[in-house]
Amino acid sequence: MPRILVTGASGFIGRPLIAAFVQNRYQVRAAVRRPPQPPLPDGVEVVQHADLTQPVDWRPLLEGVDTVIHLAGIAHTGRGSAASLYDHVNREATERLVSAAARAAVKRFVFVSSIRAQSGAAADHALTEADPPAPTEAYGRSKLAAEEAVRASGVPFTILRPVLVYGPGVKGNFALLLRAARSHWPLAVKNFGNRRSLLGIDNFVSAIEFVLSTPATLGETYIVADPGMPPRLSDLFTMLRRAQGRWSLVLPMPTEYIEVPLRLLGRADVWDRFGGNLRVDPGKLIAAGWHPLHDTPAGLTGLMGGAIR
Repeated sequence: MPRILVTGASGFIGRPLIAAFVQNRYQVRAAVRRPPQPPLPDGVEVVQHADLTQPVDWRPLLEGVDTVIHLAGIAHTGRGSAASLYDHVNREATERLVSAAARAAVKRFVFVSSIRAQSGAAADHALTEADPPAPTEAYGRSKLAAEEAVRASGVPFTILRPVLVYGPGVKGNFALLLRAARSHWPLAVKNFGNRRSLLGIDNFVSAIEFVLSTPATLGETYIVADPGMPPRLSDLFTMLRRAQGRWSLVLPMPTEYIEVPLRLLGRADVWDRFGGNLRVDPGKLIAAGWHPLHDTPAGLTGLMGGAIR
């Protein structure tokens, strides 16, 4: 049975991933910056390390480890965040870890990158792995640079580029959408016909488990998303409210009323994140043998209805 080191173990993705590993009787070493609260499951070895803005001695954490799942990093910390911060935490820390993994003869390194390593916040067609990477901001560029460090390390690897992940305890942009859906106010989003691919946390955990058990995924990079056509933003709110047993209360309003002011204020990035299209095709991973557990409508219904709390 392999021993797996999981970085970012106490985070939104790390906790359900470790729970799945424990259920499957893997030996898990969880790397965290501070003691996790609530604690991780019994049997998980918890090890602490310094903040990733500082050099970390990975040697003792990698001792006896066969496989590394590297989740730790920073996403969007706010407008104006220094590019150097993303570079230190996402690129440099990854480079140090994968170099240490090479010296420790680790057999498998799974790097969780981001769709933003491949694209900006919006795209005019359904993205695949065949599209040349074209990140548009510091976060995406740091993730792409980290991918390049992984590929150059000599360690057997798989790189995953997930889209926006949703599930219990989600934060960030998707948490804003959930709060809006749970409110009792009418929402003027009926005219929002844009589609954005999403990824249920349970689907993502199953994708990580799949690549670990499938030798053919070595040396490959995969986009990860729920299967099928993603719902329109307007349908997403309708779906979320109906899953609560409520009327949708979705009203029409020209999208230009939001898009134009944001662009005039220099916040086209905000519009792209909420009003732009970002569809991706996870067909390469599905063709390799991955079987997603559900599509986005079923995942969102479960999230609101209690199956995914």
